[in-house]
Amino acid sequence: MSEPQAAAESRARREREAQRLRELLDFQEGRLGLPVLDRDGERELLRTSRRIAVVGASANRQRPSNDILRYLLRAGYDAVPVTPTETEVEGRPAYATLADAVEATGPFDIVDVFRRAEFCADHAREAVAVGARCLWLQLGIVSAEAGRIAVEGGLALVMDRCIKVEHAHLL
Repeated sequence: MSEPQAAAESRARREREAQRLRELLDFQEGRLGLPVLDRDGERELLRTSRRIAVVGASANRQRPSNDILRYLLRAGYDAVPVTPTETEVEGRPAYATLADAVEATGPFDIVDVFRRAEFCADHAREAVAVGARCLWLQLGIVSAEAGRIAVEGGLALVMDRCIKVEHAHLL
């Protein structure tokens, strides 16, 4: 890679990170204008949901997505890994896309996303297309675009929250 290309990539990476931080701060300050579930809404969602797609699940037991998948399974949820990089996670078949997972296993209540914010809009579109009830972006993940897509598509929305922490706290 040439020096100008490396510099351009570095600038692009810094701008993506700056955008991520701006959206995270705007969300925490209530400036995104998106209706997210409050604690009572989260409690009701977790109480009435049975099937959760874990987008970005990893077979690596050191990754948070693996820990969350295991936790959800232990808590009695039908948690399904969705990732194009794995064929199986924790003994469960992994699916390359949300549509593939729905076709093979049926619909999901919650689409729990472990991906960088810039990829979340595509996952929001997928969640709307397959008729999920909620788009849940994990702790540290905020995407105004994904949030708008989800809300306009009729989905409940949770951002910047860990489903494991919220489940343990609320239920």
